[in-house]
Amino acid sequence: MKIAPITTLFFFAAILFSCKDKKEPEADPNAKICITDSMEQIIHIDSASNGNIENALKLSGEISFSDSKVVKVFPFSSGKVMEVKVSQGDKVSKGQVLATIKSVEVAGNYSDLSTAENDYNIAKRQLDNEASLYKNGIASEREYSEAKENYSKAATAVQKLKEQISINGGGHTNVGGSYVITAPIAGYVVEKKINAGAFIRADNTENMFTIGDISEVWVWANVYETDIAKVKEGYTANVTTLAYPDKVFTGVIDKVSQILDPETKVMKIRVRLKNDNLQLKPEMFANITVLNKEGQDAISIPAAAIVSENGNNYVVLYHGKCDLKVQQVELLKISGDKAYLKSGLQAGKKVISANQILLYRALTEK
Repeated sequence: MKIAPITTLFFFAAILFSCKDKKEPEADPNAKICITDSMEQIIHIDSASNGNIENALKLSGEISFSDSKVVKVFPFSSGKVMEVKVSQGDKVSKGQVLATIKSVEVAGNYSDLSTAENDYNIAKRQLDNEASLYKNGIASEREYSEAKENYSKAATAVQKLKEQISINGGGHTNVGGSYVITAPIAGYVVEKKINAGAFIRADNTENMFTIGDISEVWVWANVYETDIAKVKEGYTANVTTLAYPDKVFTGVIDKVSQILDPETKVMKIRVRLKNDNLQLKPEMFANITVLNKEGQDAISIPAAAIVSENGNNYVVLYHGKCDLKVQQVELLKISGDKAYLKSGLQAGKKVISANQILLYRALTEK
């Protein structure tokens, strides 16, 4: 039973001596770190440049319609809503029928028009008769003048009623008193306030629909008093949303309010954005980054190129596929996706800004 430990000791001793007899290969200190073809596909090379420092201001806001591309649709006259052909959120084209309304007023206008046209025809016949009689010396000039005046009044009455019908029904009416509401512009139904069977009163002041074109939208952002000096018209603004966190929409500040809200103590700015793919929707929450330029110049590189370790900052310089170097730099500030440097790099130098950590480790552990 006591022999087992002695056997075990001899066994480990044999392993130890056998390990010592085997020499591990030594690393070649002169070996170069090179970028392979496969690695070349996953890195990105950028150049350091000299320019004005951009100061990024983070704001919150909300996307809304462009007022110039929103139209509220009102009823032309009172009546009963017979049919509504669209729902909120529907896309509509210009001239598309939104609703049909039966109106006593429109029916009355057509009745009045029929009476006026009869009066007009009578006045026309009388005028033609008086003109013939006057030409032959049978009727007096006074009788002829009265006929002309009556004809003129009848013609004016007909024209007035036609214009009234055109206004009351938007040009889309019929003798039965029905008129249709059409979309004045192409866009989306963003508001719908009527349903079939509802009655529109003569003193109604509310719109029935709101049609909005969202090919261009506005973003209203709140600016606190301490940041007012950092925003001006013409500054670039990058906008992100919760719906598309990885997509940046770039616009321009085109309006800066000159007053502060008395309750919230914030100033409003407006960013105009193109929305060609219609991804941005009104009422969406938005994060806005305003970029403005200070007077100071500095060397800038992509912020992604910085490697931080032990309180220091480094970049991987690129001179060639097998000519790489780790360079320590001193940061001035990081603004958005740019890093501004106090020292350590000159304009025109190339740095690796994607997956450079792999090369950094290989170069520093060499």
